[in-house]
Amino acid sequence: MRKTTVGIVFGGCSTEYGVSLSSAAAVIDHLDRSRYEIVMIGMTREGHWYRYVGETALIREDRWSEHAGCVPAALSPCRNRKGLIEFAGTEYRLTPLDVVFPVLHGKNGEDGTLQGLLELSGLPFVGCGTLSSAICMDKAYAKTIVKAAGIDVPDSVTVFPGGSVAEAVAAADKLGFPLYVKPARSGSSIGISKAYNETELASGIEQALRHDGKLVIERHVDGCELGCAVLGGSDPIVGEIDEIALTGEFFDYDEKYSLSTAVIHLPSRIDANTAVRVKDTALRIYRELGCSGFARIDLFLAKDGRLLFNEVNTIPGFTAKSRYPNMMRHAGIEFTALLDRLIGSALTEQRT
Repeated sequence: MRKTTVGIVFGGCSTEYGVSLSSAAAVIDHLDRSRYEIVMIGMTREGHWYRYVGETALIREDRWSEHAGCVPAALSPCRNRKGLIEFAGTEYRLTPLDVVFPVLHGKNGEDGTLQGLLELSGLPFVGCGTLSSAICMDKAYAKTIVKAAGIDVPDSVTVFPGGSVAEAVAAADKLGFPLYVKPARSGSSIGISKAYNETELASGIEQALRHDGKLVIERHVDGCELGCAVLGGSDPIVGEIDEIALTGEFFDYDEKYSLSTAVIHLPSRIDANTAVRVKDTALRIYRELGCSGFARIDLFLAKDGRLLFNEVNTIPGFTAKSRYPNMMRHAGIEFTALLDRLIGSALTEQRT
């Protein structure tokens, strides 16, 4: 039986470039080579595309682009030439692809940009489509849609490009402290800070503006954060719920990838009735935001029992130790089987 040719896209012009390398290497290592022909497609931080033919160790070490076998390449946008165009001097060749698995995090990969190219080309791909990816990447738009659907969100204000720091401080001050300052379109908690007064708020706004011109300033929720791994298209399922237990201020970039003081409880410590509510809410959000393939829905469980929407990760971390694969593993779906399901869903899903 002919193997399915899977293009794994990694790297990218994003502050989460390094996270992508770790995720992609894990995906490549866990794909069943008896079923799949793997074509590795790397993007440098500068946006240069290459077909990569080396070991995954060099991807993890960020030395993949130094490999002598790297060939300049680009995905074809042409529907009757679906695949990867590889350039060698004045010549080129087309490597056909059956499906693409984007393993990119953050801007220029998780935000609908790559998904738009893939939809234009007619190539099946794993994960959410263009519109859903773009909406979920923008915290302000995602919260607006979820709130309109009748689901609670934390009190917040949106700071748009062109406004002054003083105006942003004045608008956010009415929410009450403590406050979180977040770039609207960034992941892995990059650029996020917590403010207890106006001085810290102004400093946090200036820091966040280095990552995005649009910000969300959000009131702290007294409670805990829960994660839901959702898998599937028309009839999605939810994996085991996890819970983040903090001893520091918040789950920032360092904590997410070191867990030096934070602890992730899997399964979470919530009761059965609350777990049902959490899963139902996560599925509602998944559908309201038009997600498909997979996503991780993050919620706050307030001390008064309310569930509030935090954010959606349309391409969550995907190492063997990452939260999403672990939540699915606890639901009975091992990493390799999870990858099979994702690829299978991409090949059968009809995108409009």
